[in-house]
Amino acid sequence: MDLLNKAVTRRGWFATAGSGAGALALAACGTDQSAAQRSSANATPGLAATAPAASQLNIAGSKVVTGPFSGEAKALTGAGATFPAALYSKWFNEYNRLTQVQVNYQSIGSGGGIKSIQDMTADFGATDGAMTDPQLREAKGGELFHIPMALGGVVATYNIPEVPATAKLRFSPETLVGIFTGDIKKWNDAKIKADNPSITTLPDKDITTVHRSDGSGTTHIFTDYLSAVSPAWKDQIGVSTTVNWPNGLGGKGNEGVAGEVKQNPYSIGYVELIYAKQNKLGYAQIKNKAGQFVDAELETVSAAAAGVAATIAPDLRASIVNAEGANSYPISGFTWILAYKDMKDEPKAVALTRMLWWAMHDGQSFNGDLGYSPLPLEIIKKGEEKIKAITANGKPAFPNK
Repeated sequence: MDLLNKAVTRRGWFATAGSGAGALALAACGTDQSAAQRSSANATPGLAATAPAASQLNIAGSKVVTGPFSGEAKALTGAGATFPAALYSKWFNEYNRLTQVQVNYQSIGSGGGIKSIQDMTADFGATDGAMTDPQLREAKGGELFHIPMALGGVVATYNIPEVPATAKLRFSPETLVGIFTGDIKKWNDAKIKADNPSITTLPDKDITTVHRSDGSGTTHIFTDYLSAVSPAWKDQIGVSTTVNWPNGLGGKGNEGVAGEVKQNPYSIGYVELIYAKQNKLGYAQIKNKAGQFVDAELETVSAAAAGVAATIAPDLRASIVNAEGANSYPISGFTWILAYKDMKDEPKAVALTRMLWWAMHDGQSFNGDLGYSPLPLEIIKKGEEKIKAITANGKPAFPNK
């Protein structure tokens, strides 16, 4: 395959939002870090669904952290993934009000989060793509834990003037792979028509694909899915936060991809679900492992994680693309916080474990309103085990309050 990479890179942006919980630095950027490829699954129906309302999230373990704790650090620093930045900003504001602990988080990209925790320049890292075994071995502080915090979906957004806004395109896995490899070149290709029998206005126009030009967890999830459904993609292009794309235009960040799609009729790209919803972008239904066309919604993304809960690896480095389950959206992924198993600073270890516990329990009630899918209860239970296993100089750090 002739691997052409016509990247049109747009300038990133940087903003700082301050509050009692500290500063949140937002940057639509990332670094070229590969991520672990783990077992997959898949399934789900084409029914729109919503995540449970905050009032419906009755998670055992909530209300354990209820205020300040004597002896804990009053400041923590973290860095990493841009995807959960809005959620983390809300969490850390609320947590500061509750505990007076200030959490300063810089959203510099998943690769930057991995590097920060490896080098011990932050108290915790954050990533949308699980660390590889070689990356884990490079961590200066010893064994690292992946602790799931939330879930996100990646959607295919498109610009086809002839397709009514009220219609929604549908793609089978084979069709989506064919579009991004360049094997499917026209919008009226027989495979696209077969996926969309009710849409009669598909034009005889060339397809332009758009991808991320920067390293990102969004690209990791999207290429993880393409690799899961296509051995050829897996062998020739692979899974990473950045890959050598066969064709198309590049845009920096979700806003760069969305901008290219808006400016180029007959184009298609991929963005995070939350970005698509916030910016009212149209996006396609994707056919899952069960043969159903599924909308990306908060509930269907959570269902993808629930589908792998029983078989997830003990280290929680799991791929949930193409997941089993009757209500699973197939292009979904975890976002993790990275923390050392044994920390040398006891006050920070206490503060970090208390914050992680609160986020995994009480914090989940904020996910839905911000466009993030809450963790399934089965995954929360497994995350609790990791938090309780964090130590300070060999002694359990979490005080259970």
